[in-house]
Amino acid sequence: MQLPKVNIPPYLRNKYIISFVVFIVWLGFFDANNLLHKYKLSRRIAELEQQKEHYIVEIEQNQRKLHEIQENAKSLEKFAREQYLMKKKNEDIFVIIEK
Repeated sequence: MQLPKVNIPPYLRNKYIISFVVFIVWLGFFDANNLLHKYKLSRRIAELEQQKEHYIVEIEQNQRKLHEIQENAKSLEKFAREQYLMKKKNEDIFVIIEK
């Protein structure tokens, strides 16, 4: 009994094309710097860039508040009362927590 002949196209028998396909598969899946790893890293970089922008805005707001507190005594008193629950003598403080 004879096996039927399989007709393989010539471009699949070319050693350069075969080596190119193997190279692409190796880079895509098995290499230390594969495509999946690069994609995850680029997503992480984008996330960190967003955090950086958030913190830059927060720093600017805090600097404005600090400047306001340093310039105005009433602002300093208001800040101390709100943030640290400081009070004058003979004063009572009631903290209301809204849900």
